[in-house]
Formats: sequence, C-alpha cells, structure tokens
Amino acid sequence: MRWSGQQVLADGVGGATALPGLRGLLRSVRTPEFAGTVFHEVEARSALNRVPGSSPMPFRWTVNPYRGCSHACVYCFARNTHTYLDLDAGADFDSQIVVKVNVGRVLAREVARPRWTREPVAMGTNTDPYQRAEGRYRLMPEIVRALAGSGTPFSILTKGTVLGRDLPDLAAAAREVPVGLGVSLALADRELQARLEPGTPSPQARLDLVRRIADAGLDCGVMVAPVLPLLTDSVEALDTLLERVRAAGASGVSVLALHLRPGTREWFMAWLAREYPALVPAYARLYRRGAYVDPDYRRALAERVGPLLRRHGLDRSSGVRRTGGDGFPHGPAEEAVPTRTAPPAEQLAAPVAEQLTLL
Repeated sequence: MRWSGQQVLADGVGGATALPGLRGLLRSVRTPEFAGTVFHEVEARSALNRVPGSSPMPFRWTVNPYRGCSHACVYCFARNTHTYLDLDAGADFDSQIVVKVNVGRVLAREVARPRWTREPVAMGTNTDPYQRAEGRYRLMPEIVRALAGSGTPFSILTKGTVLGRDLPDLAAAAREVPVGLGVSLALADRELQARLEPGTPSPQARLDLVRRIADAGLDCGVMVAPVLPLLTDSVEALDTLLERVRAAGASGVSVLALHLRPGTREWFMAWLAREYPALVPAYARLYRRGAYVDPDYRRALAERVGPLLRRHGLDRSSGVRRTGGDGFPHGPAEEAVPTRTAPPAEQLAAPVAEQLTLL
C-alpha cells in the first residue's frame, strides 16, 4: 500500500509502543486521509475463522480482513473484541484498525487444501470488510477470487459502498458459487444516522448500492438492524425505510432489534445519556435481563413490523425470496423479528412516546 503523506510510527501511538504484543505486526501507519486513525498492518497466520459450535449463527466459517471499524457505529456488537488486543471497546475500536495485509494469499492457501470441504464462508459478521480503508488496501478482490476459485460459497454483509467497486468480481463469482450479498441499513433519518454511525455512508448511498447490486443481476438482502427502541421503531420510521428498501430492489429483508453486549452496552449507554438522557431509564428496563431486549418488546416489534412487510411485498407470502436461506448472514437467532398477526390499528398508530405501553 502507498498512501500519500503516510507516516510509519516508530515510537507508537502517543508515548506507547504501537501494540507490541500484536502477533505479526509489520508497522503502524497514519495518513492524512484518515485523521485520528491508526492502521496496524499485520501478517496473519490464518484467514478462516471457525465459529464456535454453540453459536446460533447459520454458518461455521468467517473471514475478517480487518479488526476494529472506522464506521464507528455506537451500537456495534463487535466492540468488545478489541479488548482482546488490550485496546478499549470505545474510541480504540473506531480508530485503531488492524489490517491483515496478507489475508487473500493466506486464504487462497487454506481453501486449496484437500481437507477444506467448501462450507459457506460469511464476511461482515464481525467488522465490515468494506469499511472505508478497503478503498486503499484492496483486500476483498483477492478474497473473493480465492473463495470462488476454490468452489466455496460465501456471503457479505456491509454498510460500505466500496463494495460497488467489486461488483464485476462478485458477478463473476456468482457464476461459479452461491453468493449472498446484504446491505445493513438501520434507519432512513439522515440526521440521526450521522450521530449513530458517523463513519458510514448515508442511507441514500446505501440504497443506491442496493440498486447497483440489483442492476448487476445479483440478489441483495437488506438487514434493517438494529432497530433502536423509542428512536427508530415507530411505524412511521419503519414504514418509510421499508418503502425505500423495496423501491431500491432489495430481494429480502431481515429486521433485528438492538442488542447490547458487554463493551457495546457501556459505549452505547454513554452515547444515549448524552443525546437522549430521558430514554436512559426505559433502556435500563428494556435491557435489564442482559444483552437482549425484553421478550415483550420483541413480540410487540414483530407485530408492528409484520403488516409493514406485507404492505411492501417483503413478507414470506409475497413471493420475494427472503434473506437467510442463501447464506446471507443473520444475527443471533434470538434477535430475529418474526412476522406475526397485525396488532390493532390503534397500537400501530401510537406515537413513539406512547409505545412503552406495548413493552
């Protein structure tokens, strides 16, 4: 990689050594194009990650070319993984990005082994493979070619419009193996989105990506996630978003409620206390049992979402292929919002401030 104005850090970030314990560390780099961000370039020993057998994920293998994510989504469930590097789950996760510069070569070697059984591989299940730095590092084209060339099905979930660069490679791969593509889009409100996900492309840019994927002849599911209680869960907000998703040509939709794992919970709740302090008591009650929102809330959300999916032709009975069955990555099974019988019209019409009565 050659970035204009890049600086190799000889003495680390601030006064400390640049992640001295990080296995395979080659160098740590700053560049003016990414102010406040440090990229720690490493040589990975392996590319394929086995998902624990106890996991509810519908796949057993992942590839993560990056650790940490400049999208800086305050709700990102993967934040706590940065603590394994002795970094924090908050600002460090957003600004200290580990880059596996040799990941494509290592993956090609691993999938060429006789014992590799070509099980589906998921990407974007931890940090985004198409975060902004991918425009410079260009790791994904080699990964896509390695998987397709070995006959390995794969799926990608992203918020990053950099994926559009690789559409020719992805279309070619789809002629060889099953390919599942998904775009994550939590909300249509640009002002709120900019505060929740300051490093991500706008909602409109991601809808344009869905359209580009569809125009390239590829199916594209949309993950409406996370739905944030009392912030993005009103009928009006969800209806607007689903209408735009359908118009963009999405082949299916999954709707998931926010979950707050350790690390993420602390970072998100600090954000909520700054931005919406009146909602802190409600969130404490909704998430009193742990990472997952109260079951009554999930049921109420399902009842709210079901009629909207049917209205926009995105429910299971509409003939539109749902995401999930083709390797498109879902979140944990207990998060999924099933389609249920429509609630009474007066509940559907309830304003956000009154929705606590549904919980």
